[in-house]
Amino acid sequence: MPPTFESCASAPQPMVPRVTPVTRFVRESADVFTFDLAPGCAASFAPGQFNMLYAFGVGEIPISISGDAQAPERLTHTIRAVGPVSAALGKLKAGDRVGLRGPFGVGWPIEEHKGFDVLLIAGGIGLAPLRPVVYWLLRHRAAYGRVGVLYGARAPDDLIFRSELEEWRRTPDFQLRVAVERAGPEWAGDVGYVTPLLSKLRFDPADAVAMICGPEVMIRATALALEDAGIADSRIFISMERNMKCAIGHCGHCQFGPLFICKDGPVHSYASVRNLLACREL
Repeated sequence: MPPTFESCASAPQPMVPRVTPVTRFVRESADVFTFDLAPGCAASFAPGQFNMLYAFGVGEIPISISGDAQAPERLTHTIRAVGPVSAALGKLKAGDRVGLRGPFGVGWPIEEHKGFDVLLIAGGIGLAPLRPVVYWLLRHRAAYGRVGVLYGARAPDDLIFRSELEEWRRTPDFQLRVAVERAGPEWAGDVGYVTPLLSKLRFDPADAVAMICGPEVMIRATALALEDAGIADSRIFISMERNMKCAIGHCGHCQFGPLFICKDGPVHSYASVRNLLACREL
């Protein structure tokens, strides 16, 4: 029996996808793409939340929302093609339709930390879930202290949001450092990992909050470096990625110790998960 889909005119049901059209498709790199969806009843979200996207006839995956939380005219997702569903989504074009559930999960605690210095550290596709925070900070710049963004990728061709990176670099009172692990002589930026670049940022560790998204090995190393710099683990936040199926904590696919990443996260304080992160089998 074919799956049932819900239109945005219907009452929202968390397990029933709503059919929504793709309005814009952009290729970011060889295996990463961004598309906008007509937001409909899913227009409101908090930075750091995610949606479940359904590729018809293939399956469904969780994808962080990568757009501006205060731009209700579009709902943006940035995706790396690594499996059958993401590959199918990568073949879409404007006018095609997907199934949409969400938004789900706990977002970044950006409103709770007004007045703080804010550090954002991203690795690879991990910049996508942090991009809404950058938009938020740019819209509400006077409400926060110093802002620093560190972004790392394997090579220059793997960088995403390149035009925006240049805009952010030119923004007054906005610290941005971009590093790649390997590059040719044409690369003028930093080479290596992002964690050593913390020493290049200006911030007060006693009055700073940090947000990290990327591979878990990068998250662990960066969180330890932030602690060494004097930031308390209760003010270090990370976004976790797990195999989510239901998005509402029923199926157990995304269980992480006593937590369910879909409903207790994906954003957690480092203090609440540091012991779990030390158990590699989890």
